[in-house]
Formats: sequence, structure tokens, C-alpha cells
Amino acid sequence: MADSLDRSTKISSLKESVVKKLCEVLDKSNNNGWRKLGEIVGSDKRFKVSSDDMEMCSLRVLEVEGSPSLMLLRLMGERGCTTGHLMDYLQTLSNSEALQCLKPPVLQILVQPQSVALICGHNLRLSCYAVGRSPLQYRWFKSREEVPHGATPELLISPVRLEDAGFYICRINSGDVCEFSQWAQVDVLNGSTPCASGQSYHSVDGRMKLVIQPQSQHLHAGEALLLECGAVGRPIPRYQWYRNGVLIPNATKRKLTVADAMQDHHGRYRCEISSSSERMWTNEVDVAVAPRISVQITGAMECSEDDIYAFGGAPSGLFLNSAPEQLCATNKVALLIGNLSYQNHPQLKAPMVDVYDLSNLLQQLNFKVVSLLDLTESEMRNAVDEFLLLLHKGVYGLLYYAGHGYENYGNSFMVPVDAPNPYRSANCLCVQSILKLMQEKETGLNVFLLDMCRKRNFHDDSAPNNVLRVTANIVFGYATCQDAEAFELSSTGFTNGVFVKFLKKRLMEDEKITVLLDRVAEDMGQFDATKGKQALEIRSSLAERRALTDPILPGDSADLAHSRLWAKAHELPETMSLHFDCGAQIKLGFAAEFSNVLVIYTHIIKKPEDMSFCQAHVTDFSLDLDVDPKEMNRETPEETGIYLLSSSLPQHCLYTRLSSLQKLREELVFTVCLQGTFAAMDDDHPVYWSRSVNIGKPLIARLDLHRAMRRNSCLQTCPMPHSPSQSPCHSPGPEHHQHLLYHGSHQGQALNRLSPQHHLDIYEHPQGAVGGCAFSRYDHFSQYGYDGACEPELKLSIPIEATEDITELQTVFIKSLQLQPQ
Repeated sequence: MADSLDRSTKISSLKESVVKKLCEVLDKSNNNGWRKLGEIVGSDKRFKVSSDDMEMCSLRVLEVEGSPSLMLLRLMGERGCTTGHLMDYLQTLSNSEALQCLKPPVLQILVQPQSVALICGHNLRLSCYAVGRSPLQYRWFKSREEVPHGATPELLISPVRLEDAGFYICRINSGDVCEFSQWAQVDVLNGSTPCASGQSYHSVDGRMKLVIQPQSQHLHAGEALLLECGAVGRPIPRYQWYRNGVLIPNATKRKLTVADAMQDHHGRYRCEISSSSERMWTNEVDVAVAPRISVQITGAMECSEDDIYAFGGAPSGLFLNSAPEQLCATNKVALLIGNLSYQNHPQLKAPMVDVYDLSNLLQQLNFKVVSLLDLTESEMRNAVDEFLLLLHKGVYGLLYYAGHGYENYGNSFMVPVDAPNPYRSANCLCVQSILKLMQEKETGLNVFLLDMCRKRNFHDDSAPNNVLRVTANIVFGYATCQDAEAFELSSTGFTNGVFVKFLKKRLMEDEKITVLLDRVAEDMGQFDATKGKQALEIRSSLAERRALTDPILPGDSADLAHSRLWAKAHELPETMSLHFDCGAQIKLGFAAEFSNVLVIYTHIIKKPEDMSFCQAHVTDFSLDLDVDPKEMNRETPEETGIYLLSSSLPQHCLYTRLSSLQKLREELVFTVCLQGTFAAMDDDHPVYWSRSVNIGKPLIARLDLHRAMRRNSCLQTCPMPHSPSQSPCHSPGPEHHQHLLYHGSHQGQALNRLSPQHHLDIYEHPQGAVGGCAFSRYDHFSQYGYDGACEPELKLSIPIEATEDITELQTVFIKSLQLQPQ
């Protein structure tokens, strides 16, 4: 296999896939990208790349699909540049990633092992084939242990036993280079459980076959219900349980378990088993649940505060009603966070619309609102810190979060956009820890609205012990019940999540907040699309009739300095009128879509009479900001991603959307460029004028949320085991390189991540489901058990087909890898 492409090959003859990959690398590189490459080529007089050529390349970013790198490569190809020349330039550029695009892989796996479910006693065969420059060596591993006699491309275990179930991976060596195959999951079923047809199966080749049928159950209330089925096949079949013909949410494993069966679980059950091309049903079986004997206790009841809070607040009628009084707030502040653009997890849509709608409604209720999109872990912690500084005696504080999340042992965790896959408590923000700090402020009302999933995270075994007081005015609004998912509606446009869809219709009502949420829960219960899948859960220790509509009566204890700073997070730069030497006048305006999303628009107010065409665009923004040059200076708001503000913006302008303002470290300085053509000029060549503009730190940039550590924020928001405040490794982000350690000093490659999708027979996508079968990146692992025969990086991937049984086995595998400090 050749080390690289033929050096005499013309650039114009390169395969489209190679050019596309090379352009992606050069376009995204800052210090050693296409612009630097152009400078190097321009110094070589053979190909004559001029400054005008570079300007023409740079203008490509204004096109929707434009690539300056592609334009530069075309120019080089037209002037006779070969692959050899290009490789020399990239070598000078020190861009190893771009150089690698021109080199074929030294070792390539052609056949990956496939996941399989089979019966105990049959034969297991896993295959892996690769090609390389030198003789290949194969070695199979089950989890982290080497498989005996596993030094061939095909791994054969005959007969297979129950203990052979697990994860298998093959390592292939070619000289000093090695690659790892994808993981193959092996599910071994106990064939002793009778199948209805009485058949026995001796092979898993061909069609999927039903092996284990569920059995009828007769229970008393409070006893455990266990239904089991199973099928063999390749790939591993998928499962979905039904009760009385209705899909059971989250029942997608071979075994259906209910730890404490009630009479509501009575009915007829069956399971749908499917693969990519087949579907079959088990027998329908009866489950009978006899009522349990209960004793009605009358008279006085005595309980502690902890008992009350354990039930989500005071039971109805437990306390005597007092006469109503006019309640008020000393201040009203709200922090709204919507995470949708995850780096390592499925993307979401609804959080952007939900945060926008709630922000507008809360501002009408006189809340000082900060609304933020797509925050990293450190940014979320710092935003919460700033929010906590505003909470004092009598203040109404509301914190809303929409995005991915999970719940373990009664503690809820919000997932930042930079969380690895899988994530643990050290990578996330614990809701109960934040709420505990909110309680200590003696606020008049604490409202925490969580619009996220509450499925258990099997990758996280931490159990924070956050004891919350019942004396504070706490209201929890969970968008879904424990161990369930929250959904957003699938749509070609933008729409709300299910929770906010109904919440925004009630939010302005002058009612006690718990009454308001009760009505939202009733509305959600009538929504056919998610009936039986998502239900609002309310927990409250609210002893007074507090409402979001209560008036504000400022108190003496409020920290006015921080309150003013919070309010400034919504202050926009003043509209500017710019005059140019040619006589043109431009209006430069600003709008805020969110507290960290700024809209800039330019409008021509006046142009000289002899100027036939005049247009003003903005450019040269800080690299800290998240702005795509291809989506800047568009003629309609929608073209640049401004959907929610489009109706309120002035017309006939050029629009630019700047997001991630929280990352801005310095004052925002950019260039306004005026482009004009004159009728007197025959060639219509445009003339350019430019002005530098400094608008300071707009919106949320004033709070400097980009700082990694401030005021011991981790100690404030995560006082729990395994948190960054307790562990020397602080929440690794995707920019870190994490490796597996072999015996000795050999390192492995970062783990690939695959997150299983949640399939529904309705049109929603779940928000925030934990990737139950996905591996993550880790900083360092203890010795992994390999012999250290290869130095290159270890690549691990997880098959998509997964059952709970396989997930549990994978969890054991992950727990065997002990996290070490960086």
C-alpha cells in the first residue's frame, strides 16, 4: 500500500472526497488554514497567487456553500500545482491533519464484528477482517480480558455459555500500527425456558427466531412483576412491551420488571420483537394483581418536616388555612437556560423556542430575565453563581432549564453542551445542590422548572446527599415523571416542547403557582400525542399563596449593584449613524434575541446620486463568537438564522446573528464595510470604504461567564462526591485528549461515541435521554489489561442494538476502568 498519492498527480485530478475533506480541515483552521496556505503559495513565484486572488477566495465565505479553501485549490490546480507541491506546502504549514487527508490509511478494517443474540449451547462466531501494509496480527478481547485462542480473524466459541455474554472487540496489528474494531454485543439466552411452539433452534443464521415466551402471572399488590421474552438473531433484536394493546413507555428490554406491582398493572401483556427487516409478537399473557389489605387510620396525625417534604409538600388539609393576605416580592429575577447544540449528544430544537417564549412572558410579569442558549459546564456554573447573588430575603427566584438531563437517587442533573458521552455528575449541575443554596437566601419563592428527561444514568453511580429544608417556599415543576422522558414535537419549523406548549397558556394567570401548575398538568394529560408517555410532576413545600403575578415591593436587603448588573444583561448598544467619505450614511442597529444572542442590521439611509449600487455589511468579528461567515449579512432574517425576531426587525436591511456572547473576552470590535459602484465607471468595479466600530461588551458579555473558575463556583453548585470540587479532574471537555493506558506508557485512542435513538410511534423526539449504551471520553484509565504491543490510539465504538441486559454488562465494563486524575 502506497504511503501517499502520486506526487505528480495534478490537484485538479484529486478525488472529490479527498478535496472535500481537505477543504473542511483548511476552512476551520485559524492559524494554519487556507489563508496561511495562500501566503506560502504566493511566495512561490511558479504559481503566482496574488493578494487579489486571496481577496476573491475570502469572498467565498459570503456564499451559502462557499469555501475559500476550495477556491484556492482550484486556482493552484489551474496554474499547474501538483499533489507533491501541495504536500510540501502543507508540511511547511505544519498542518498534519490536512496532510493526513492526502495519505491513505495504513491499516483499514473491512469487515466489522456484528452483534448477535443466540441460545446457550450453540456456536458463537465473530468475524473481523482488515488489510494493511505488513502481516496482520489479530487478538480478541472480552471486555478488558484477552480471549483464549483468540488470535485469528474469526473468533469461535463452541458451545457458547451464559457467562460468554458480554462485549467483544478485536485488535489488529500491522507492524507498529494497530486499530480496534467496533464493539460486538453478545446476548446469550437460556434456552431452557419453553417456547410456545416447542421448537429448538441450532443456528442463528437467517431469520429472527422467538425462543422465550412470557408466562402468565398471579400476584398480590406489592409483589414484584417479572415478564421475560427473548429472540435470537443477528443483529440483536429490539423489544417493546404492550399492556392491553397500548404501548408501555420505556419498556424496551427483554425483561419487563415492576418492583411493586399494583392493581393498575392488571391486564394482558405481550411484546413486539423487531429487527431492521422483521417483526414478530410473543403470546399475550394475563397478569392478575389481587388487592392488598389496607388499614384506614383516623384521628390526629403527627409527622416531621422531613416526612412532609418526602411527599412533595404538605398533604391537603394538613395545615389550617389562614386568612388570605396580600403577598409581594422584594424583587423578581429569572434565569432561563436552553441547551440544544450538544457537541457529543443528539441535537434539540424546542429549548430555543421555549426559552424565548418564557422570557417574553416573565418580563411581562416584571421579572428581570436573563435567557441563555448553549452553555458549557463552566458557563452554566458561572451563570448560576450570578443568579444566586440576586437572591435575598423576599425575592422571587425562577430558574428554568431545557435540554438533556437525568435523575439518579432522587437528584436531578442538568447536562451542559460540552458534556462528554457518557456524562457523570462531575460533568453536570446538580439541581438539588443549587436549590439548597437558593433556600439559604430566605427567598420569598423558589421556582425550579426542569424541562428534561429523568431517566436513570447507569454510567453515574454517585449519590449526593443534599438535605433540603421544608421551610423555604419551594416549587418544583418537572416536565415529566421520574424515570421517564420529556418530549419535543417534531416539526419542519420551530415549535415548543410539550411542557412549555401548555405552560405558556397558563403562566399569566393570577393564581397560586402550584394551582397554575396543576392546571398545566391537567392540560398535558389531555394531549393525545404524549398521553401515557409524559406527565407533569409537581413537588412543593409552599405554605403561602405565592403567585408569579404578585407585585414588587422593594426591600432594604436587596443588593442593588448586582440587580443593576443583571438588568444590564438586556441592555442593547445604542443605534449608530455612520457617515462615509463618499457621502453615504448608514444606520447600524441592534436587537437581542436572547441575552447571549445579538442581532446586527445595517440599512442605507443616504447614498450619493451618482452611486448606482450601495450596500453595507459587517465583518472581522472576534474568534470567540459563534458566527458562520456564510450566514452573515443576509437579506432576510431567516437566512441568517433569526426566526423568532424576524417580524419585529426593520425591513430592507442586511442582517447578522452573533451567538455565544458569553464567550466574549474583550470589547466587541468589528468593521462596517461599505461597497458601492458608480454609473460613471465602465467596468462596474466596486469601491470599498470601511469603519471600525466598538460597542463594548453587549448583553450577557458584561458578566464574564467565560471565566473557568470564579468564587469557588463548583463548591457552590456541586457540593457532592465526584464533583469538580471534590475531584482533581475538572469536567473534561471535548478539547482535551483522553486516552486509555496499556501496561507501561502506551496510550490508546479516544473512545468513539454512539448514542441510541429513542423510537416512538408518534412524532416527538425525546429531550435529554441518557445514552444508555454509549461510551465516553475519559482523561486517563488505569492499566487496561492489554499487553502494550501497540502505541497508536485505541478506538472503541458501541453497536446501536441494545437491551437492558447488554447495557448492564457494559456498565460493569465501564466501572472496571478506574478514573485517574489528569
